[in-house]
Amino acid sequence: MNTGIYEEIKRLKKETSTVILAHTYQNPEIIDIADITGDSFALAKKALAAGAKRVIMCGVRFMAESVKILSPDTEVILPVPEATCPMAEMISPERVREYKKNNPDAIVVAYINTTAALKAECDVCVTSSSALKIVSQLDAPEILFIPDKNLGSFVQEKFPDKNIVVWDGYCPVHAQITEDDIIKAKKEHPDALLAVHPECNKDVVKHSHMAGSTAEIIDFALSSAKPVIIGTEKGVADYLIPNNPDKTFYYLCPEKLVCRDMKLTTPETVLKALKGESGEEIILDRALSEKAKHSIDEMLRLG
Repeated sequence: MNTGIYEEIKRLKKETSTVILAHTYQNPEIIDIADITGDSFALAKKALAAGAKRVIMCGVRFMAESVKILSPDTEVILPVPEATCPMAEMISPERVREYKKNNPDAIVVAYINTTAALKAECDVCVTSSSALKIVSQLDAPEILFIPDKNLGSFVQEKFPDKNIVVWDGYCPVHAQITEDDIIKAKKEHPDALLAVHPECNKDVVKHSHMAGSTAEIIDFALSSAKPVIIGTEKGVADYLIPNNPDKTFYYLCPEKLVCRDMKLTTPETVLKALKGESGEEIILDRALSEKAKHSIDEMLRLG
């Protein structure tokens, strides 16, 4: 990264009392300038704990919305307005309302990777790390899990006694990985363990030694005495490999596991956002934000 840009970002962060949040899928040069890094919801919680008055979210739109929901008085800026998550928008709030109208006794569970408008229509949110614990506590004739069919199926298989209906959404990045990709990687690295995200399809997950959130994959990799194949967005391996020279990590299909939306954020776009020259401030209707926060509060209570 250009040293001049880094120094100017560092100076402006201090002058404007801005906290830079970066999701782990960001490029290394963004991780280097961030004050806080981590999973999407962890970032929102850490921003709240820090009492940040101004935040730049280096991630995608639903993540910036989550920060705003938890910290409504914080100025939240998305440096690249078009950075979004296709899965988060694979279902409309209207369709959820229609489902609830036709199934009034059902509980609607929303993966945290959803828009604020969708969270406002749901009963409880889950993260990939808390989904099993939360769903285990739900008692309803029917549970609708939105929007990720792969994470939903992962949960569904763990609770065959529950009537879980899975929506047909998916992560376009993780869903690209095939069983053949896994077989090939295991042949190339026979001594390595495989860690994958449950957003991958079940034919992939069944071959893994662990399936979990980004943070759980990192913890598993760091605690393993064996080499680990990192089966999630390549930013995780980009982070792990240079920071742990005493350990061995392998990319799984780095040509496939790239979230293009995450990579839209650059040091230049962050600098412009700091200067107020570009980016978008996230503004949420207060009533919608409060409804969305209810599903997050339920997640925190149960999870």
